Amino acid sequence: MSKKYKVGYTAGVFDLFHVGHLNLIERCKSMCDYLIIGVCDDDYVRNIKKKEPVIKEDDRVRILNALKAVDEAVLVNYEITDNKMLALDKFNFDVLFSGDDWKGTERYQKTEEQFAKVGVAIEYLPYTHGVSSTQIKETMSKK
Repeated sequence: MSKKYKVGYTAGVFDLFHVGHLNLIERCKSMCDYLIIGVCDDDYVRNIKKKEPVIKEDDRVRILNALKAVDEAVLVNYEITDNKMLALDKFNFDVLFSGDDWKGTERYQKTEEQFAKVGVAIEYLPYTHGVSSTQIKETMSKK
């Protein structure tokens, strides 16, 4: 059975891998034949997220590449993470998967307009509530 899209792309930090990450990846893979995951590099985490990654970038890429739902996990820098047209040029996907909290934002409205001109879709996916890397860190610091 053919899936809705050929090549899908999403990006994230994926630090302290948890079931919310897995749910996202499995949802993405259910809609595309080939799934590429952009893993934000350590500089991005430090400078943009203002957090110190617990798991280093190369190990996060390795963990994701070990998952059967991931066809290719690659390290991405700030420019590729920030500018979805650069990501499109690099990875040649036909769908971008993003969290539904970005829907309707100025940044993503612009991206939707850019992608519409080249026939690329954006699928907004819900987050898994009740689990996050931040919550895991907080729980661990209380122990």
